Amino acid sequence: MAAQTYRGPFVLMTILFFMWGFMTVWNDILIPRFKEAFTLNYFEAMLVQFAFFGAYAVGALIYYIVSMLWSDPINRIGYKNGVIIGLLIAAGGSLLFYPAAALVSYPFFLVALFVVGLGFAMLQIAANPYVTILGPERTASSRLNLSQAFNSFGTTIGPIIGGWLIFTVFTRPHMHGADAVKVPYICFAVVFGLLAVLFKFAHLPNFTNAELPRGSWGALKHPHTVLGMFAIFMYVGGEVSVGSAIINFLGSPRLGSIPPETASGFLAFYWGGLMIGRFMGAFALSDLRSWLKKSLLLIVPMAAFVVVVFTTSLSHALHYGIFLVVLSVAFVFGAASPQRMLALFSCVIIILLATGVMTSGVTAQWTILAVGMFCSVMWSNIFSLAIEGLGPLKSQASSLLVMAILGGAILPPLQGAIADRFGIQSSFIVPMVAFAFIAFYGLYGYRAGRYAVTAVEVSTGV
Repeated sequence: MAAQTYRGPFVLMTILFFMWGFMTVWNDILIPRFKEAFTLNYFEAMLVQFAFFGAYAVGALIYYIVSMLWSDPINRIGYKNGVIIGLLIAAGGSLLFYPAAALVSYPFFLVALFVVGLGFAMLQIAANPYVTILGPERTASSRLNLSQAFNSFGTTIGPIIGGWLIFTVFTRPHMHGADAVKVPYICFAVVFGLLAVLFKFAHLPNFTNAELPRGSWGALKHPHTVLGMFAIFMYVGGEVSVGSAIINFLGSPRLGSIPPETASGFLAFYWGGLMIGRFMGAFALSDLRSWLKKSLLLIVPMAAFVVVVFTTSLSHALHYGIFLVVLSVAFVFGAASPQRMLALFSCVIIILLATGVMTSGVTAQWTILAVGMFCSVMWSNIFSLAIEGLGPLKSQASSLLVMAILGGAILPPLQGAIADRFGIQSSFIVPMVAFAFIAFYGLYGYRAGRYAVTAVEVSTGV
């Protein structure tokens, strides 16, 4: 299929990626807000991520069981309708924040986050493979990286806007801190409802796949997909663990005791790093002409540096600029290979985290914030490698990979428990272990059992 045929649908999908990125990162704002408002320890506060990302696992597991026992839902209703259902569920969950705040109930907030997570699970199952089939398979990683780059644009500006709204605009003296989230989440419900209407009436190709035999293991028969599930588990868990800990990490005495309203602004460096790296990954893995590809890989970090110079202090820009140079060098050595990038970027992250654990002050601060840059290409590269060549099994494989987002529910509370016992700085050992597995996937896991993929391609004509 010709990639240019689906530019319009790709733009709409990219808007969707932006919106759910913008909302997902608000969890990092909710954690310190709820920790203070409900007098929680680190473990209890991290249950925000457990509820939200645990819903991904539950929703995806239900999807997989249905596809095994009856038929693959996406194969019957199409990717477009899958997106609409996900948007409506997310809108319903957002509305639940109002009664949760009125009742001043932390468990009710967790239920609301769980429902939002169920909606996002459906969005992930439908949207990720949908983007990969809006053009040739050889450039699937490039398209997914580009969509994820706009997702990261949402996660970059989300903490700035969210921190301002929750810690300043909607916070009042003598008012319970949980009240500050009511209006923003009602707005989210309205936006998701409007997006559902837009997708309903938009002219989008509603791809469906051939029905699969019931009762078979389907995508689970392919080792590279199964190992991809573990890689997604580790990636999401590692990325979310680091992002969730940043505000409290910066507030620790060894980092200068930065207050939450200021520290929330620093989250933009972390999530902005993902955006920068994803734009670079989209260009590096595309089929653009060599000279244009190299030019864009140079322009993106330079433009990012200029933006940081004009929006923050020169000192911040210089510290961040050092890691932009490291990122550019890593892309050169990655040589436009999704699997090589996974291995190389994971090793860089482990070094950054180890430095953040063993140092203090600005060195620890910026090495942890720079982790986001090297998380950038991981979701897209793991996802595209894990579903490569699966043909009609792609939506089922997508549900399995979305199920693995459970890592975002398990690893943050684990890191929180370690932080309660050994301190917030030592807790970064958790994401270090996670990224070590991703390095393994990039070195070997992605090609495990590729003979099985070849068989699928022959039998389905993919």
